[in-house]
Order: sequence, then structure tokens, then C-alpha cells
Amino acid sequence: MKTLTLPQTDLNASNIILGLMRISELSDEEIRELVGAARDSGINYFDHADIYGSERHQCERRFGEAVTFSPAEREAVIIQSKVGIRDGYFDFSKEHILRTVDESLEALNIDYLDVLLLHRPDTLVEPEEVAEAFDALHGAGKVRNFGVSNQTPGQVELLKRWVRQPLAINQVQLSITHSPIIASGIASNMIGLDQSIDRDNGILDYSRLNDITLQAWSPFQKAFFDGVFLGDREAYPELNEVIDELADAYDVAPAAIAVAWITRHPANMQVVLGTTKVSHLRDSVGGSELPLTRQEWYRLFTAAGHILP
Repeated sequence: MKTLTLPQTDLNASNIILGLMRISELSDEEIRELVGAARDSGINYFDHADIYGSERHQCERRFGEAVTFSPAEREAVIIQSKVGIRDGYFDFSKEHILRTVDESLEALNIDYLDVLLLHRPDTLVEPEEVAEAFDALHGAGKVRNFGVSNQTPGQVELLKRWVRQPLAINQVQLSITHSPIIASGIASNMIGLDQSIDRDNGILDYSRLNDITLQAWSPFQKAFFDGVFLGDREAYPELNEVIDELADAYDVAPAAIAVAWITRHPANMQVVLGTTKVSHLRDSVGGSELPLTRQEWYRLFTAAGHILP
């Protein structure tokens, strides 16, 4: 498992993250087995959000009920949660941030979060309130590091004007088939080509220039929650053919190739796996250090339907 020292933090993190958004229906034993398999594979990073589950904090609570860390184990793992999505609206108010973090800590049965992310952009954000909330959380030892999720460079810069702590992470959707943060730069300045449209104000280059670690969620999704491309030979026949060929060549599962396409990028991104199946987890982590060549990386990119001008 490849590990990264995340810039602007003191975190030594696996480049694969286990996302826990689907664990609400698992038994305690199944959760422990999944977490244990992650730890055995070298994963030390666990991703939560207050909204995961059928009710607020449900997945955090299930995790907290099933998994108990010794003090030494707690220091060895990184626990991240997110705040800001409410029922029908977004809320980055100081009151909501502070209350939600307290609820998350109680649900997770821990004393502090290693990382807190602001989940989706709140266009009604008052960055002074966010700064006050972050100061209070950091000063009380409840949150050690901060970041955002799904936010543009301009939105990050707005927060940075007031927030004193580094915004070290931005969690965004990315897969071979859903890769506008990469694809638009490859086809920049091409009139009439959808791929050339910059949909995020250069988030990839901005993050690299500002030492912000990108975390890729939904690494197997075709687009926005419309199914996975792995094995879909009707929509992506060429891509799956190339994935299978490379999987055979490297003696890994196809999922590992999809993960490796992200981890191969020199931006040193992390990949968030949302699986609840130990077998799928083990298949996917094979992509943590898999050394795809430039030619193989671009071959996957074009097989997914993107163009090289």
C-alpha cells in the first residue's frame, strides 16, 4: 500500500480510503471484518459523513458501535467526516458545524476527528462563521485538520481569506469515465468540443499548486450515480477490453486497474472505496501502487471515450 504525507498536515495516509457510507445495514461483525480487511491491506484512512445512512449519523453510529480502537490504534488511523448537507439545503453556519461535529464524535465514539470536510458548497456561506467554527473546533482539540468537498478554487479561496487553518483536502468525483477535472485540460481551447469545457475552474492544477490533496470518490461510476463501468460491455466495450487486458498483464483484478488510473496521476490523489464487500476491497487495493505506463494510462483514457486533440 502506497502511503502519502499529506501536504499542509502531519498525516501519513494510505492512498486508498475506505468510505463507510453504505454500512448501515451491516452487522457489527461484518463491519469489523470490513475494517479489519482494510487495515490488513494497509488502509489507515476511514471516511464518514453525518448524512450517511437512512438517518443522520447512522453510519457513524454503526461504526462507533462495532469498532473499538485502543489508544495506540486510534493514533494509527485517520478518521474523517463531513458536514454541511441538510434535508433540502446546505448549511455552513457556525451553529450547524459545531453541533454536527459534537454529534459525529459521539456517534463515532471518539474524542477527535483527524479531518473535517465541508460537504458540498453552501452558496449562502459566511466564511467568517466557518472561521469561527474551525477556530473553536481546533482550539478544543475536536478537529485536527480541515478541508472541503466538491468545491471550486474560487470557493476555496473565499474560505481561505478568513479561515486560519490550512484547507488541505478537496474530495471530488473522479473515475476513468467521469473525469472532467482531467479531461478538460487535455482538450483545452477547442471550440465546439464538450470535453474542453472547464467545469471546475481548473481544480486539478489549482490543487497541485496549492498543496491540496484531491480525494476521488465514486472511482468506478460511469457518471453521477448511474452505475459502474466495470463489466458494462454494452456502454463501454473498448474500455472493459483494455481493462481486462491490463488486469491480465499485471495479474490483478479489473478494479485495481480502475484504481491505478487515478493513483498513477502525479497529483498524488487518494481513492475512496465505498464497497462493503471484503473481496471487492481486496481486488481494488491492488491498484494502490500499480505502475501504469504513460501509454497505458492514455489508452484507458481514450478507451473511455475521451479524445486526445
